[in-house]
Amino acid sequence: MSWQQAEVRELKEGRYVLIDDQPCKILSITTSKPGKHGEAKARIEAVGVFDGQRRSIVHPVKHKIQVPQMDKRKAQVLAIMGDEVQLMDLETFETFNLRVDEEQKKKLSTGSETFYVSSMGMRKIFEL
Repeated sequence: MSWQQAEVRELKEGRYVLIDDQPCKILSITTSKPGKHGEAKARIEAVGVFDGQRRSIVHPVKHKIQVPQMDKRKAQVLAIMGDEVQLMDLETFETFNLRVDEEQKKKLSTGSETFYVSSMGMRKIFEL
């Protein structure tokens, strides 16, 4: 299983949460006061780790929500080919290709080491 459950009130800014089956980094959490017949609700604003989309959800603070397990790993750059980079995980020695934009490509060079994040079967070069 690549996620755990946590109550909404346990979440903090900068941590991760699953929204629409996408791992998202929490940007802000605002909590409303409990109503006459209800309980306090939290509005979570987040941005997708892999797609960059902004998302928001509203849940009662006692609601259980899925929290993805984010795996941060180190890799060596084997080759840079157009808009893709070939990496080798330095623990498992697995090789794989990731898409990169021009800004990321400038920071990488063949033989250098970088970090990447892996979650829910997706990977992305980690921005330091």
